[in-house]
Amino acid sequence: MGVPEQRYSRISEKNKREICLLRGFPCKWGKCSFCDYIEDNGTDEAAMTEMNRQVLKQVTGEYGVLEVINSGSCFELPDETLEDISGLLREKQIKKLYFESHWMYRRRLKEMRERMGVPIVFKIGVETFDNYFRQKVLNKNADFKEPLEVARYFDSPCLMVGIQGQTKEMIAYDIDCLKKYFKLGTINVYNNNTTAIKRDEELVRWFMKEYAWLQEDPTVEVLYEITDFGVG
Repeated sequence: MGVPEQRYSRISEKNKREICLLRGFPCKWGKCSFCDYIEDNGTDEAAMTEMNRQVLKQVTGEYGVLEVINSGSCFELPDETLEDISGLLREKQIKKLYFESHWMYRRRLKEMRERMGVPIVFKIGVETFDNYFRQKVLNKNADFKEPLEVARYFDSPCLMVGIQGQTKEMIAYDIDCLKKYFKLGTINVYNNNTTAIKRDEELVRWFMKEYAWLQEDPTVEVLYEITDFGVG
């Protein structure tokens, strides 16, 4: 996967917010079987910090809400970038922040909330609540057993649908869990990449028909392409 060109956008449909795609250090796990999103990571801290600063300069604060994503967890962003984000929240009077984190950092979320000083909606890439598929097929290294374990720490799970080996029953269970235990969520329709994990076209067609109502659900964002948030 190439390095993204678009790094700033506005989401004006559901949950209005500005969104920035920043660069961080390599994902601490980095072994998910479906993920080839690694070229956007780096080790040149000074270069990443400066580029992130240029992206953050585009934030206006118009919605009072900012989402910051990177190809990993927010804890892998350079420290100076985290300082820049914190300063930006105060400068632009931003009242809510969206961050994403891997399960491995769950005990550090409170630390980040205190550092930023505004309410944070923490997203997590769950992909599926089916334990076998998540751990053995997708290799997520997220060893929770029940959705409530995730809900104790995180606010908004990201699910993935349309993967070969998934079933309609698994997807139905995942969406039931999302609606039952969480106030917000994102569903990513899987697109083929350079990994061995492949898309199930029939399952995608079924999902798009069966769950078309999610388009009208204000609490769930469905992404058919990875660039649907306007960045990437």
